[in-house]
Amino acid sequence: MAATQYLPLVLASASPRRAALLAQAGLVPARIMAPDVNETPKKQELPRLYALRMALAKAEAVAAREPAALILAADTVVVCGRRILPKAIDAAEVERCLRLLSGRRHQVLTALALLAPGAKPRTRVVMTRVAFKVLTAQEIADYIASGEGEGKAGGYAIQGRAEALVKSINGSYSNVVGLPLYETLGLLNGAGAARPHPSTSSG
Repeated sequence: MAATQYLPLVLASASPRRAALLAQAGLVPARIMAPDVNETPKKQELPRLYALRMALAKAEAVAAREPAALILAADTVVVCGRRILPKAIDAAEVERCLRLLSGRRHQVLTALALLAPGAKPRTRVVMTRVAFKVLTAQEIADYIASGEGEGKAGGYAIQGRAEALVKSINGSYSNVVGLPLYETLGLLNGAGAARPHPSTSSG
């Protein structure tokens, strides 16, 4: 039986969406901890490598505080052309992102990192292609007014009002939300992580 089976699962993420997705799959982490890492991309860093570096950095930051746990971390980036779009900090940045994405296809990349004590990191990168409809000025204004895009990579949250702006998706929907469930569960199963028995779960 794998040694990691009895390790508590710690989600290294401040995102309530990732915790909700895990719960949707029947997994409730023992703890959720927000990692403190510098998320500034390096000069000319490729999006895939950036996402992987961030996921590993988040996992390692939490593993330093939880050395006897199984640490799951993820980093999601929205890429338009060769450009990594920011996590929109305000309405103006949401508007810039939406105008750039309007009528275009873009990629959503999520890197996963799973750390277990004494084991090599397990990683995956999942990519989903998303196409936005051509957005009118009113649609952009309405979405900005909702406040939903602030703090989100690429300035939108597909699980909310932005779903009406999406023309098509090719790939994992949960990946666009922030955690590709199929690949995440594959990593956890590969590490020997078992779902908690109902009798041991809280609530």
